[in-house]
Amino acid sequence: MSEPPRKRFKAETIEEDWTKLSENDLKQKETELLKKYEEFKNRKLNLNMTRGKPAPAQLDLSKALLSLPGEGHYKASDGLDCRNYGGLDGNPECKKLFADIMGISVKEVVVGGASSLTMMHDHIVRGMLFGYCGSEPWHKYPGGVKWICPVPGYDRHFAICEKLGIQMINVSLNENGPDMEAVEKLVLDPSVKGIWCVPMYGNPNGVVYSDEVVTRLANMKVAANDFRLVWDNAYIVHHLVDNPPTQKNILDECKKAGNPDRPVIFVSTSKITFASAGVAALGASEANIQDLFKSLTKQTIGPDKINQLRHTMFFKDLDAIHAHMKKHAAILKPKFDAVLEVFERDLSSKNIAHWTKPKGGYFITLDTLDGCGKAVVDLAKNAGVELTPAGAVYPYGKDPHDRSLRIAPSFPSLEEIRLATEGLSICVQLASVRKLLKKSNL
Repeated sequence: MSEPPRKRFKAETIEEDWTKLSENDLKQKETELLKKYEEFKNRKLNLNMTRGKPAPAQLDLSKALLSLPGEGHYKASDGLDCRNYGGLDGNPECKKLFADIMGISVKEVVVGGASSLTMMHDHIVRGMLFGYCGSEPWHKYPGGVKWICPVPGYDRHFAICEKLGIQMINVSLNENGPDMEAVEKLVLDPSVKGIWCVPMYGNPNGVVYSDEVVTRLANMKVAANDFRLVWDNAYIVHHLVDNPPTQKNILDECKKAGNPDRPVIFVSTSKITFASAGVAALGASEANIQDLFKSLTKQTIGPDKINQLRHTMFFKDLDAIHAHMKKHAAILKPKFDAVLEVFERDLSSKNIAHWTKPKGGYFITLDTLDGCGKAVVDLAKNAGVELTPAGAVYPYGKDPHDRSLRIAPSFPSLEEIRLATEGLSICVQLASVRKLLKKSNL
Protein backbone atom coordinates (compact mmCIF):
# COMPACT_ATOMS: atom_id res chain seq x y z
CA MET A 1 0.00 0.00 0.00
CA SER A 2 1.40 3.39 -0.94
CA GLU A 3 1.81 5.94 1.82
CA PRO A 4 -0.80 8.72 1.75
CA PRO A 5 0.43 12.34 1.86
CA ARG A 6 1.62 13.24 5.34
CA LYS A 7 0.86 16.59 6.89
CA ARG A 8 4.15 18.39 7.27
CA PHE A 9 5.29 20.77 9.98
CA LYS A 10 5.96 24.12 8.37
CA ALA A 11 7.97 27.11 9.47
CA GLU A 12 5.80 29.94 10.73
CA THR A 13 7.13 32.57 8.32
CA ILE A 14 8.73 32.50 4.87
CA GLU A 15 10.77 35.62 4.15
CA GLU A 16 12.72 34.32 1.15
CA ASP A 17 11.26 31.30 -0.62
CA TRP A 18 14.26 29.54 -2.17
CA THR A 19 11.99 27.34 -4.28
CA LYS A 20 11.10 30.46 -6.29
CA LEU A 21 14.62 31.82 -6.83
CA SER A 22 16.07 32.20 -10.31
CA GLU A 23 18.83 29.91 -11.54
CA ASN A 24 21.41 32.70 -11.18
CA ASP A 25 20.33 33.39 -7.60
CA LEU A 26 20.54 29.69 -6.77
CA LYS A 27 24.05 29.46 -8.23
CA GLN A 28 25.11 32.42 -6.10
CA LYS A 29 23.64 30.72 -3.03
CA GLU A 30 25.52 27.53 -3.89
CA THR A 31 28.84 29.38 -4.11
CA GLU A 32 28.27 31.06 -0.73
CA LEU A 33 27.20 27.82 0.90
CA LEU A 34 30.14 25.85 -0.48
CA LYS A 35 32.47 28.33 1.20
CA LYS A 36 30.61 27.91 4.52
CA TYR A 37 30.60 24.13 4.12
CA GLU A 38 34.35 23.94 3.48
CA GLU A 39 35.04 26.19 6.46
CA PHE A 40 32.93 23.93 8.67
CA LYS A 41 34.50 20.79 7.22
CA ASN A 42 38.01 22.14 7.86
CA ARG A 43 37.28 22.27 11.59
CA LYS A 44 37.62 18.44 11.48
CA LEU A 45 34.89 17.87 14.03
CA ASN A 46 33.58 14.48 15.11
CA LEU A 47 29.99 14.95 16.27
CA ASN A 48 27.47 12.14 16.63
CA MET A 49 23.68 12.59 16.58
CA THR A 50 22.75 9.08 15.44
CA ARG A 51 20.89 7.57 18.41
CA GLY A 52 18.87 8.65 21.43
CA LYS A 53 21.39 7.74 24.09
CA PRO A 54 21.21 9.38 27.52
CA ALA A 55 24.12 11.72 28.16
CA PRO A 56 26.61 10.93 30.95
CA ALA A 57 25.08 13.71 33.06
CA GLN A 58 21.70 11.96 32.80
CA LEU A 59 23.18 8.61 33.81
CA ASP A 60 24.80 10.30 36.79
CA LEU A 61 21.33 11.20 38.09
CA SER A 62 20.89 7.53 39.01
CA LYS A 63 24.38 6.76 40.31
CA ALA A 64 22.95 5.95 43.77
CA LEU A 65 21.61 2.75 42.19
CA LEU A 66 25.18 1.46 42.06
CA SER A 67 25.24 1.13 45.86
CA LEU A 68 21.79 -0.50 46.09
CA PRO A 69 20.28 -2.69 47.37
CA GLY A 70 23.26 -3.02 49.71
CA GLU A 71 24.49 -5.91 51.82
CA GLY A 72 21.68 -7.61 53.69
CA HIS A 73 18.90 -6.22 51.49
CA TYR A 74 17.78 -8.99 49.19
CA LYS A 75 14.15 -9.75 50.02
CA ALA A 76 11.09 -8.47 48.20
CA SER A 77 8.04 -7.22 50.08
CA ASP A 78 6.45 -10.69 49.93
CA GLY A 79 9.56 -12.30 51.45
CA LEU A 80 10.91 -13.64 48.14
CA ASP A 81 14.69 -14.03 48.18
CA CYS A 82 15.70 -11.98 45.14
CA ARG A 83 19.02 -13.79 44.91
CA ASN A 84 17.32 -17.04 43.99
CA TYR A 85 15.16 -18.44 41.21
CA GLY A 86 11.47 -17.66 40.92
CA GLY A 87 9.29 -14.60 40.66
CA LEU A 88 8.65 -14.95 36.94
CA ASP A 89 6.40 -11.91 36.80
CA GLY A 90 8.62 -9.70 38.98
CA ASN A 91 8.82 -8.41 42.54
CA PRO A 92 5.48 -7.22 43.96
CA GLU A 93 6.76 -3.69 44.64
CA CYS A 94 8.24 -3.42 41.14
CA LYS A 95 4.99 -4.64 39.60
CA LYS A 96 3.16 -1.99 41.61
CA LEU A 97 5.51 0.75 40.40
CA PHE A 98 5.05 -0.20 36.75
CA ALA A 99 1.30 -0.61 37.21
CA ASP A 100 1.20 2.98 38.44
CA ILE A 101 3.30 4.17 35.48
CA MET A 102 0.97 2.45 33.00
CA GLY A 103 -2.23 3.21 34.90
CA ILE A 104 -3.31 -0.41 35.12
CA SER A 105 -3.69 -3.09 37.83
CA VAL A 106 -0.83 -5.13 39.28
CA LYS A 107 -2.45 -8.31 37.91
CA GLU A 108 -1.96 -6.92 34.42
CA VAL A 109 1.83 -6.45 34.73
CA VAL A 110 4.84 -8.67 34.07
CA VAL A 111 8.26 -7.22 34.93
CA GLY A 112 11.13 -8.55 32.88
CA GLY A 113 14.80 -7.82 32.31
CA ALA A 114 16.51 -4.65 31.20
CA SER A 115 15.08 -4.23 27.70
CA SER A 116 11.53 -3.53 26.55
CA LEU A 117 12.72 -4.14 22.98
CA THR A 118 13.56 -7.71 23.97
CA MET A 119 10.05 -8.13 25.36
CA MET A 120 8.53 -6.72 22.18
CA HIS A 121 10.66 -9.01 20.03
CA ASP A 122 9.61 -12.03 22.08
CA HIS A 123 5.97 -10.99 21.87
CA ILE A 124 6.08 -10.92 18.05
CA VAL A 125 8.00 -14.21 17.95
CA ARG A 126 5.31 -15.85 20.10
CA GLY A 127 2.72 -14.81 17.56
CA MET A 128 4.79 -16.36 14.78
CA LEU A 129 5.50 -19.64 16.59
CA PHE A 130 2.52 -20.26 18.84
CA GLY A 131 -0.23 -17.69 18.21
CA TYR A 132 -2.00 -15.74 20.94
CA CYS A 133 -4.66 -17.14 23.27
CA GLY A 134 -5.31 -20.19 21.13
CA SER A 135 -5.19 -18.48 17.73
CA GLU A 136 -3.42 -19.96 14.71
CA PRO A 137 0.38 -19.40 14.71
CA TRP A 138 1.29 -16.91 12.02
CA HIS A 139 3.89 -19.17 10.39
CA LYS A 140 1.03 -21.37 9.20
CA TYR A 141 -0.47 -18.60 7.04
CA PRO A 142 0.30 -19.60 3.41
CA GLY A 143 0.69 -16.00 2.24
CA GLY A 144 2.39 -14.76 5.39
CA VAL A 145 1.15 -12.00 7.69
CA LYS A 146 1.29 -8.20 7.60
CA TRP A 147 1.96 -5.41 10.06
CA ILE A 148 0.95 -1.74 10.01
CA CYS A 149 3.84 0.67 10.44
CA PRO A 150 3.09 4.36 11.05
CA VAL A 151 5.83 6.37 9.37
CA PRO A 152 8.15 7.93 10.14
CA GLY A 153 8.78 5.39 12.89
CA TYR A 154 11.29 3.45 14.97
CA ASP A 155 13.87 1.52 12.94
CA ARG A 156 14.25 -1.23 15.55
CA HIS A 157 10.53 -1.97 15.36
CA PHE A 158 10.82 -2.38 11.62
CA ALA A 159 13.91 -4.56 11.99
CA ILE A 160 11.94 -7.10 14.05
CA CYS A 161 9.30 -7.46 11.35
CA GLU A 162 11.86 -7.62 8.56
CA LYS A 163 13.88 -10.31 10.34
CA LEU A 164 10.75 -12.44 10.84
CA GLY A 165 9.53 -11.98 7.27
CA ILE A 166 6.43 -9.98 8.25
CA GLN A 167 5.27 -7.72 5.43
CA MET A 168 5.20 -4.10 6.56
CA ILE A 169 2.61 -1.59 5.36
CA ASN A 170 3.33 2.13 5.63
CA VAL A 171 0.66 4.40 7.07
CA SER A 172 1.18 8.13 7.46
CA LEU A 173 1.81 9.39 11.00
CA ASN A 174 0.20 12.80 11.35
CA GLU A 175 0.04 15.42 14.11
CA ASN A 176 -2.52 13.41 16.12
CA GLY A 177 -1.29 9.88 15.42
CA PRO A 178 -1.60 7.39 12.56
CA ASP A 179 -3.95 8.03 9.65
CA MET A 180 -6.95 6.23 11.12
CA GLU A 181 -8.94 6.02 7.89
CA ALA A 182 -6.08 4.06 6.34
CA VAL A 183 -5.64 1.92 9.46
CA GLU A 184 -9.36 1.10 9.71
CA LYS A 185 -9.35 -0.12 6.11
CA LEU A 186 -6.21 -2.21 6.47
CA VAL A 187 -7.40 -4.10 9.56
CA LEU A 188 -10.31 -5.55 7.58
CA ASP A 189 -7.68 -7.92 6.09
CA PRO A 190 -7.37 -10.99 8.40
CA SER A 191 -3.66 -11.31 7.57
CA VAL A 192 -2.98 -7.92 9.18
CA LYS A 193 -1.95 -8.86 12.70
CA GLY A 194 -0.92 -5.66 14.40
CA ILE A 195 0.37 -2.12 14.43
CA TRP A 196 3.43 -0.50 15.98
CA CYS A 197 2.48 2.43 18.22
CA VAL A 198 4.70 4.90 20.10
CA PRO A 199 1.77 6.88 21.47
CA MET A 200 3.50 9.44 23.69
CA TYR A 201 6.25 11.51 22.03
CA GLY A 202 6.64 9.23 19.04
CA ASN A 203 10.03 8.15 17.78
CA PRO A 204 11.15 10.12 15.80
CA ASN A 205 8.65 13.00 15.47
CA GLY A 206 7.46 13.51 19.05
CA VAL A 207 3.78 13.10 18.09
CA VAL A 208 1.29 12.46 20.90
CA TYR A 209 -1.71 10.36 19.90
CA SER A 210 -4.94 12.27 20.42
CA ASP A 211 -7.74 10.86 22.56
CA GLU A 212 -9.79 10.43 19.40
CA VAL A 213 -7.08 8.26 17.84
CA VAL A 214 -6.74 6.18 21.02
CA THR A 215 -10.51 5.63 21.08
CA ARG A 216 -10.62 4.66 17.41
CA LEU A 217 -7.76 2.19 17.82
CA ALA A 218 -9.62 0.59 20.71
CA ASN A 219 -12.99 0.44 18.94
CA MET A 220 -12.14 -0.29 15.30
CA LYS A 221 -13.49 -3.44 13.67
CA VAL A 222 -10.71 -5.90 12.83
CA ALA A 223 -10.83 -9.13 10.84
CA ALA A 224 -8.12 -10.90 12.84
CA ASN A 225 -9.15 -11.94 16.35
CA ASP A 226 -5.46 -11.98 17.29
CA PHE A 227 -4.80 -8.41 16.12
CA ARG A 228 -2.55 -6.56 18.57
CA LEU A 229 -1.69 -2.96 19.32
CA VAL A 230 1.97 -3.08 20.29
CA TRP A 231 1.92 0.00 22.51
CA ASP A 232 5.56 1.00 22.98
CA ASN A 233 5.19 3.65 25.68
CA ALA A 234 8.92 4.26 25.95
CA TYR A 235 8.48 7.98 26.67
CA ILE A 236 5.42 7.92 28.91
CA VAL A 237 7.11 10.05 31.62
CA HIS A 238 9.71 11.79 29.46
CA HIS A 239 8.27 15.30 29.40
CA LEU A 240 10.16 18.47 28.46
CA VAL A 241 7.40 20.89 29.47
CA ASP A 242 5.79 21.76 32.80
CA ASN A 243 2.25 21.07 31.60
CA PRO A 244 2.61 17.90 29.54
CA PRO A 245 -0.13 16.48 27.33
CA THR A 246 -2.43 13.82 28.72
CA GLN A 247 -3.78 10.77 26.97
CA LYS A 248 -6.54 8.23 27.43
CA ASN A 249 -5.47 4.86 28.81
CA ILE A 250 -5.42 2.37 25.95
CA LEU A 251 -6.21 -0.69 28.09
CA ASP A 252 -9.18 1.05 29.69
CA GLU A 253 -10.48 2.13 26.28
CA CYS A 254 -10.11 -1.37 24.86
CA LYS A 255 -11.96 -2.87 27.82
CA LYS A 256 -14.80 -0.41 27.31
CA ALA A 257 -14.91 -1.34 23.63
CA GLY A 258 -15.07 -5.06 24.41
CA ASN A 259 -11.53 -5.64 23.11
CA PRO A 260 -9.49 -6.11 26.31
CA ASP A 261 -6.90 -8.39 24.69
CA ARG A 262 -6.03 -5.98 21.87
CA PRO A 263 -3.29 -3.83 23.49
CA VAL A 264 0.06 -5.01 24.82
CA ILE A 265 1.89 -2.15 26.55
CA PHE A 266 5.67 -1.92 26.96
CA VAL A 267 7.65 0.45 29.18
CA SER A 268 11.12 0.54 30.71
CA THR A 269 13.48 2.64 32.78
CA SER A 270 16.18 2.58 30.09
CA LYS A 271 15.98 6.36 29.67
CA ILE A 272 15.06 6.93 33.32
CA THR A 273 17.99 5.25 35.08
CA PHE A 274 20.65 3.27 33.17
CA ALA A 275 20.18 2.51 29.48
CA SER A 276 21.84 -0.90 29.72
CA ALA A 277 20.75 -1.81 33.25
CA GLY A 278 17.20 -0.59 33.65
CA VAL A 279 14.02 -2.60 34.15
CA ALA A 280 11.36 -3.33 31.51
CA ALA A 281 7.74 -4.33 31.93
CA LEU A 282 4.75 -5.47 29.93
CA GLY A 283 1.13 -4.57 30.59
CA ALA A 284 -1.88 -6.44 29.17
CA SER A 285 -5.19 -8.09 29.96
CA GLU A 286 -5.14 -10.96 32.43
CA ALA A 287 -5.94 -13.35 29.56
CA ASN A 288 -2.86 -12.13 27.68
CA ILE A 289 -0.75 -12.44 30.82
CA GLN A 290 -1.89 -16.04 31.37
CA ASP A 291 -1.11 -16.82 27.74
CA LEU A 292 2.33 -15.23 28.08
CA PHE A 293 3.11 -17.47 31.05
CA LYS A 294 2.74 -20.58 28.87
CA SER A 295 5.89 -19.49 27.05
CA LEU A 296 7.61 -17.63 29.89
CA THR A 297 7.80 -20.74 32.08
CA LYS A 298 9.79 -22.44 29.29
CA GLN A 299 11.91 -19.40 28.52
CA THR A 300 13.30 -18.36 31.91
CA ILE A 301 13.53 -19.25 35.58
CA GLY A 302 13.16 -15.63 36.57
CA PRO A 303 14.34 -12.09 35.77
CA ASP A 304 17.00 -10.03 37.56
CA LYS A 305 15.07 -9.38 40.76
CA ILE A 306 18.04 -7.71 42.47
CA ASN A 307 17.89 -4.98 39.83
CA GLN A 308 14.15 -4.68 40.34
CA LEU A 309 14.72 -4.37 44.08
CA ARG A 310 17.31 -1.61 43.72
CA HIS A 311 14.99 0.33 41.44
CA THR A 312 12.09 0.23 43.87
CA MET A 313 14.41 1.29 46.69
CA PHE A 314 15.57 4.21 44.54
CA PHE A 315 12.04 5.11 43.40
CA LYS A 316 9.60 4.73 46.25
CA ASP A 317 6.62 5.65 44.10
CA LEU A 318 5.46 7.32 40.88
CA ASP A 319 5.93 10.81 42.35
CA ALA A 320 9.61 10.03 42.81
CA ILE A 321 9.88 9.09 39.14
CA HIS A 322 8.22 12.32 38.04
CA ALA A 323 10.60 14.33 40.22
CA HIS A 324 13.53 12.42 38.76
CA MET A 325 12.35 13.05 35.20
CA LYS A 326 12.30 16.80 35.82
CA LYS A 327 16.05 16.53 36.38
CA HIS A 328 16.36 14.79 33.03
CA ALA A 329 14.31 17.54 31.40
CA ALA A 330 16.61 20.20 32.86
CA ILE A 331 19.49 18.55 30.96
CA LEU A 332 17.61 17.69 27.77
CA LYS A 333 15.47 20.74 27.11
CA PRO A 334 18.34 23.20 26.50
CA LYS A 335 19.68 20.78 23.86
CA PHE A 336 16.31 20.54 22.12
CA ASP A 337 15.98 24.31 22.31
CA ALA A 338 19.44 24.74 20.77
CA VAL A 339 18.50 22.59 17.78
CA LEU A 340 15.22 24.40 17.26
CA GLU A 341 16.85 27.83 17.62
CA VAL A 342 19.39 27.05 14.88
CA PHE A 343 16.70 25.62 12.59
CA GLU A 344 14.55 28.72 13.11
CA ARG A 345 17.47 31.05 12.48
CA ASP A 346 18.95 29.29 9.45
CA LEU A 347 16.09 27.45 7.78
CA SER A 348 12.70 28.84 8.71
CA SER A 349 12.59 31.64 6.14
CA LYS A 350 13.56 29.57 3.10
CA ASN A 351 10.79 26.97 2.55
CA ILE A 352 13.34 24.17 2.20
CA ALA A 353 12.82 22.28 5.47
CA HIS A 354 10.22 21.56 8.13
CA TRP A 355 10.65 20.09 11.58
CA THR A 356 8.77 18.98 14.66
CA LYS A 357 8.75 20.78 17.99
CA PRO A 358 8.20 17.98 20.52
CA LYS A 359 7.08 18.49 24.09
CA GLY A 360 8.92 15.39 25.24
CA GLY A 361 10.72 12.25 24.18
CA TYR A 362 14.16 12.04 22.61
CA PHE A 363 13.93 13.09 18.98
CA ILE A 364 13.16 15.80 16.46
CA THR A 365 12.14 14.98 12.88
CA LEU A 366 13.64 17.15 10.17
CA ASP A 367 11.98 16.97 6.76
CA THR A 368 14.07 18.27 3.87
CA LEU A 369 12.87 18.92 0.35
CA ASP A 370 11.90 15.67 -1.34
CA GLY A 371 14.96 13.91 -2.68
CA CYS A 372 17.45 15.61 -0.35
CA GLY A 373 17.57 13.36 2.72
CA LYS A 374 20.45 11.11 1.68
CA ALA A 375 22.41 14.03 0.23
CA VAL A 376 22.14 15.88 3.56
CA VAL A 377 23.32 12.84 5.53
CA ASP A 378 26.28 12.33 3.18
CA LEU A 379 27.29 15.98 3.28
CA ALA A 380 27.04 16.02 7.07
CA LYS A 381 29.13 12.87 7.42
CA ASN A 382 31.88 14.30 5.24
CA ALA A 383 31.82 17.42 7.42
CA GLY A 384 32.16 15.48 10.69
CA VAL A 385 28.49 15.25 11.75
CA GLU A 386 27.13 11.70 11.97
CA LEU A 387 23.35 11.33 11.56
CA THR A 388 21.00 8.36 11.51
CA PRO A 389 21.03 6.97 7.94
CA ALA A 390 18.50 8.45 5.54
CA GLY A 391 15.54 6.11 5.23
CA ALA A 392 16.03 4.58 8.68
CA VAL A 393 12.67 5.90 9.89
CA TYR A 394 10.87 3.84 7.21
CA PRO A 395 10.45 0.07 6.80
CA TYR A 396 13.24 -1.62 4.84
CA GLY A 397 15.24 1.62 5.12
CA LYS A 398 13.38 3.09 2.15
CA ASP A 399 11.92 6.57 2.52
CA PRO A 400 9.76 6.99 -0.62
CA HIS A 401 10.27 10.76 -0.42
CA ASP A 402 13.94 10.71 0.68
CA ARG A 403 13.32 13.54 3.13
CA SER A 404 12.75 12.45 6.77
CA LEU A 405 15.74 12.61 9.12
CA ARG A 406 15.81 11.72 12.80
CA ILE A 407 17.72 14.20 14.96
CA ALA A 408 18.91 12.90 18.33
CA PRO A 409 20.07 15.78 20.59
CA SER A 410 20.45 13.86 23.86
CA PHE A 411 23.99 12.46 24.01
CA PRO A 412 26.36 15.24 22.85
CA SER A 413 27.11 18.23 25.05
CA LEU A 414 25.11 21.43 24.58
CA GLU A 415 28.01 23.06 22.76
CA GLU A 416 28.43 20.04 20.49
CA ILE A 417 24.71 19.98 19.71
CA ARG A 418 24.76 23.62 18.71
CA LEU A 419 27.82 23.07 16.50
CA ALA A 420 26.39 19.93 14.92
CA THR A 421 23.08 21.64 14.15
CA GLU A 422 24.83 24.62 12.57
CA GLY A 423 26.75 22.23 10.34
CA LEU A 424 23.60 20.27 9.57
CA SER A 425 21.79 23.47 8.58
CA ILE A 426 24.55 24.32 6.10
CA CYS A 427 24.20 20.83 4.62
CA VAL A 428 20.42 21.17 4.31
CA GLN A 429 20.79 24.49 2.51
CA LEU A 430 23.51 23.20 0.17
CA ALA A 431 21.63 20.01 -0.72
CA SER A 432 18.44 22.02 -1.28
CA VAL A 433 20.10 24.51 -3.62
CA ARG A 434 21.63 21.69 -5.64
CA LYS A 435 18.27 19.92 -5.85
CA LEU A 436 16.56 23.10 -6.99
CA LEU A 437 19.28 23.79 -9.56
CA LYS A 438 18.93 20.30 -10.94
CA LYS A 439 15.18 20.77 -11.16
CA SER A 440 15.55 24.10 -12.96
CA ASN A 441 17.79 22.45 -15.60
CA LEU A 442 15.30 19.71 -16.47
